[in-house]
Amino acid sequence: MSDQPRVIRVLGALLVSMTMGAIVLMALGNHPPSAGPFSLSSYFRVEKAILSDARQLPDHWSRIEIYYSGRKAGNIEQLASLSGLASPEDLNCHFVVCNGLGGGDGQIQPTEKWQRQWSIVPGRNWYGSAQTIRVCIIGDGKAACPTSCQVKGIQALVEGLCRKFAVQPESVTYPNYWL
Repeated sequence: MSDQPRVIRVLGALLVSMTMGAIVLMALGNHPPSAGPFSLSSYFRVEKAILSDARQLPDHWSRIEIYYSGRKAGNIEQLASLSGLASPEDLNCHFVVCNGLGGGDGQIQPTEKWQRQWSIVPGRNWYGSAQTIRVCIIGDGKAACPTSCQVKGIQALVEGLCRKFAVQPESVTYPNYWL
């Protein structure tokens, strides 16, 4: 019975810490802490971005390529417009990762090609395979380097895609000037 005072002190400390936690949560009300580059909410956003309207076959994708847009700012709509495309549906990538200038910093925008699970069309700037997932990161790697939120978003997106589609890490290519 010599441990009884210790048990009472531990239970008292637990009660105080739970009360303080409840007070902090009530003070936050409907304003949760902001989601930074290391937050768990970013992983939920990635999982949501990976989902698509079409059926996703696990063996359809075998490679991931990340490349720079060559622009300092933008999002899906702006990239399509600046590229002279009729609509954002014609953008030739699966995901766009924004840098805060045109979209949220680190925001992952799935394109129509991803939603429909369509392969990228080879062209004069890209000769990859039909099994490659292309991810466009807003920036050029020199004057417009990726933000820490973009880097974390790319890392989380690549991890999620590799896990879901069994893409091997050596099948992921990054652009020149990548960190």
